[in-house]
Amino acid sequence: MSRAQWDELKRSRASEPAVREGYEQARRAFELGQQVRALRIARGLTQAQLARMVGTSQAAIARLEAGGVDPRLQTLARLGEALGAELIVRFQTSAA
Repeated sequence: MSRAQWDELKRSRASEPAVREGYEQARRAFELGQQVRALRIARGLTQAQLARMVGTSQAAIARLEAGGVDPRLQTLARLGEALGAELIVRFQTSAA
């Protein structure tokens, strides 16, 4: 498959609702992971130290920071407490 064919396939698939939702979910997980990582670094903590504080493994923190997991609300609450940050969960409607 040529590069042009691949690019066209990606563009055509991107219009499918399931594909768009997958990208959106991945984006949210990535952004959440980046926030956790930034807070952890700002607090001078290693992944292993944060994991001990939260009651999980260093590998679990690494996966979360990489955007590879969809954490439960309870896990996010423990992370917020360990990082000294307030967890805020809200719904927001899209601008039409």
